[in-house]
Amino acid sequence: MRRRKLAALICALAVCVNYSARAQTPAQEGPKPSSSEQDEEKLVVGTNEVLLDAVVRDKKGHPVKDLQASDFEIYEDGVRQNVKSFRLVTRGASSSPSNQSETNAVKSPNPATRPTTNTQSSVASVNRFGAIAMVFDRLPPEARTIARQAALSYLKDGLRPDDAVGIFRIDLSLKAVQRFTNNENLVKQGIDRALMHSPSSYTLATEQIGNLSDQQAVLQDQLAQNTAGAGQGSDPSGSMAGTAADAQFAQMTQNILEGFERMEQSQQGYATTDGLLAIINEMSRLPGRKALIFFPVGVALPTKVMGNYRSVISNANRANVSIYSVDAAGLRSTSADVAAGGALTKLGQARARVAASNADPFGSMMVDLERNEDLLRSNPDSALGDLARETGGLLIANTNDPGAILQKVNEDLHSYYALSYTPTNPEYDGKFRQITIKVNRPGVEVQGRKGYYALDNSYGTPVLGYEAPALAILSGKPPPDAFPSLAAGFSFPEASRPGLVSVMVEVPANAISFLTDKEKKSYATNFSIVVLIKDEGQRVVRKLSTQYLLGDSLDKLAAAKRGSILFYKETMLDPGRYTIASVVYDALTAHSSVNTASLTVPKANSSALQMSSLIVIKNAERLAHDQQTANPLHFGEVLLYPNLGEPLRKSVNKDLTLFVTIYPPKGEAVSPKLNLEIARNGRAVGQFSYNLPAADQTGRIQYVAAIPLDKLQPGEYDVNVTVQAGQHRATQSDTVRVMP
Repeated sequence: MRRRKLAALICALAVCVNYSARAQTPAQEGPKPSSSEQDEEKLVVGTNEVLLDAVVRDKKGHPVKDLQASDFEIYEDGVRQNVKSFRLVTRGASSSPSNQSETNAVKSPNPATRPTTNTQSSVASVNRFGAIAMVFDRLPPEARTIARQAALSYLKDGLRPDDAVGIFRIDLSLKAVQRFTNNENLVKQGIDRALMHSPSSYTLATEQIGNLSDQQAVLQDQLAQNTAGAGQGSDPSGSMAGTAADAQFAQMTQNILEGFERMEQSQQGYATTDGLLAIINEMSRLPGRKALIFFPVGVALPTKVMGNYRSVISNANRANVSIYSVDAAGLRSTSADVAAGGALTKLGQARARVAASNADPFGSMMVDLERNEDLLRSNPDSALGDLARETGGLLIANTNDPGAILQKVNEDLHSYYALSYTPTNPEYDGKFRQITIKVNRPGVEVQGRKGYYALDNSYGTPVLGYEAPALAILSGKPPPDAFPSLAAGFSFPEASRPGLVSVMVEVPANAISFLTDKEKKSYATNFSIVVLIKDEGQRVVRKLSTQYLLGDSLDKLAAAKRGSILFYKETMLDPGRYTIASVVYDALTAHSSVNTASLTVPKANSSALQMSSLIVIKNAERLAHDQQTANPLHFGEVLLYPNLGEPLRKSVNKDLTLFVTIYPPKGEAVSPKLNLEIARNGRAVGQFSYNLPAADQTGRIQYVAAIPLDKLQPGEYDVNVTVQAGQHRATQSDTVRVMP
């Protein structure tokens, strides 16, 4: 992130500004998870057991219920595992005293950590609560009819007493249409309400792009003929130049459509996958097998969204949520393979024409390869099929009557096998481990999840694919320090946002690996920053992260390596003491750096005098008027960038610049007074007082002081700020290190 020096933007010694921010743009986290936050990030039972569920059917599609533990084989990354516990789970049967222990064993609110029996093989019929989420993605009118018929067909035989169905709709956001309920009438009304909505209009430009490609082929042929004629001394009516211009303009139009289509699909893809992640995350709190019935017309999965898509699958597997994908397009007049194949053929022909001309004046091979991948994933059998198969569900496609097949969802929820094993690989390295379940009986099919990320901690939000290796590093010892990085958290007890905390991580840009491609004349990065905030009991209360997939032309690489990369997130925390643990993970080299910081969040009290954390400022950036937001580090017309713990060098820094926000108590008539003291080895070396003005309309006073460093000898200093207003008093302090 580019920064500018403070220069004249911050006045020397003491400056006060009353500042009211208007809009808010920084990423913020939602409310703190409840105390029942569960360990949904691993499939571990007890201490280190992996829990699986499997549906077994015969050739006619009927459930097989007479298998024993010896009939199952489980493989993790190709290595056979020992089945430690086993039972048949059937919902709806009454619990007898003889199987009460089994019932208790599976009623823990967290499916990942519930204990298992010590017996190698036990079969029992137990009561389970079944949750089914029906999720309607943006659907055109004709698809809504098919989706409605399918959803109502699922309810044809009614809901069992232990079933609960929730209705959700995804457009550009996620809408909970009907909370989970066992009331069949409410479910039917929710289905109707979900399908009454007219979603945002998206029209893929694939056909139009194909037509432009055909036009381009004609123009290229004409250009080739004109070129041959010119070589023989003739240029028919000077048409060669006109044809070349037409070809260029046609290609420009095609590039515009392809670029917009990629952006539009990315927007759709993120909305869909983020919505599914949110639903899956909450369903993970329920025990046993759950189902998510997903009604889209295909799914948009451009390259940028693939990370989120893989995270949907991995989190569904950890949460025991099987996804049943219903392609609401129904019976397609042209198969998806044919449609995608036609577009791929035209794309290949276009590339062949360019290759034959020994020039690439209008586009790049990389753009075409990305579109090639997008077209392959546009086939519902590919994206929706993987979503279903890898989570132990089913794909229902190319039919106008999917309702009958959906009855299998009910059967799967009411009869399945629960198994567990202790992995032979004891390392929680964050890597994805492939699981294969086999049954030693001919003529049967097994539905089960395909793997999990090996993590040994609990988090309140879904684990994204890029986060897994970083989270494993945070759990390991000793913490790595492959390159410099800094982390800090700052508290701002604002009246409108009590518990507001700004979390920042900084890493020098030249510490990150840059992958260069001399042929394409480009560079790229792939690194992530992940932060865990833990309370005094070392329980994770927040997980914040960003993946940085940066890239540009090779001539900009030197500039990209200058300066620093700054991670910034805002979140809300309850009063208390916290530890901030950050990891910067470079995926290209697997190198990483871990840092920790402490943070105290005060209790919200509008009748008391309160202060933000005392912040040492590194530099500032002037903002345009329309960029000013509710960021607590906005000061007048500038955005302040904190020093996260670096020493101040007198050869570089002219001033020690401090920033603090004061929140006077309501109804206090006395203007607050600020006292600033700098001490070394317990002895004050400088202090002064300042009468603060009244609070602004937001109820705060922002204060900046700049102390010249030339009067401070190298060493460590304690900086203390005390504010008094009548009988109210508040103090904040920090430690700074001054170097020559």
